Amino acid sequence: MDLKDKVAIVTGASAGIGAATVKALLKQGMKVVGFARRQEKIENLVDNHNGKLFARCVDLTKPQDIIDGFAWVTKNIGPVHILINNAGVSIASSVLTGELEAWQQIMDTNLMSYAIASKEAVKIMKDNKMEGYIININSVVGYYDLFIPGNVMYRSSKLALRAMTENIRVELARMNSKIRISSICPGLVKTEMMSVNYGEQASESFYSKYPHITSEDVADTIVYVLSTPQRVNISELIIRPTGEDVKQMADI
Repeated sequence: MDLKDKVAIVTGASAGIGAATVKALLKQGMKVVGFARRQEKIENLVDNHNGKLFARCVDLTKPQDIIDGFAWVTKNIGPVHILINNAGVSIASSVLTGELEAWQQIMDTNLMSYAIASKEAVKIMKDNKMEGYIININSVVGYYDLFIPGNVMYRSSKLALRAMTENIRVELARMNSKIRISSICPGLVKTEMMSVNYGEQASESFYSKYPHITSEDVADTIVYVLSTPQRVNISELIIRPTGEDVKQMADI
């Protein structure tokens, strides 16, 4: 796909993989709209974006916020060609002792926002007869059970996302659509999520013990997937640090 001047929406764009993806897509000459609650952080990601970076304050746990965000992009920037569903939260919360509010935030952010955004994107892409692309950022924890009770809701959201992404792909195929969808599943990525959940000291100690990749590595993978010819749909891709053993990382 020729990415120059195409319109992309990136959710969870204010930090981590989302922020790195915004920068990578801008380098490809795209018009990039970042969705996140911290709008000012998106606006300050790059110094010179030639008028191609746009930031919208969107709470991805609120369906109407997402729908309104897509409507704004269509009206002010143009119909979306590429959607990068990246927003995610990880909150320690077991099923037996956890809080409903935490479960709801995990599922609304990690799964429901992806479904709502995908529905809006496909509708716009179909109306404009586009060969669009949706990329869902998943996780290798969707492949493993780490037997951490506090991790179960996060892991469940990633398992569900794998199933949903493949079912969207099949539904698009049965519609004879040219819209592609991929699930990119990173292993351990060094982002601020770990320090937010467990504190800076625990985060640095954890990353010092285990191999990890960077947000930029994932962003480069996204650009690669988008660059494949129309006949190619990489439906699922795992990107992990060399030497990773996920089951050894259960001691944080």
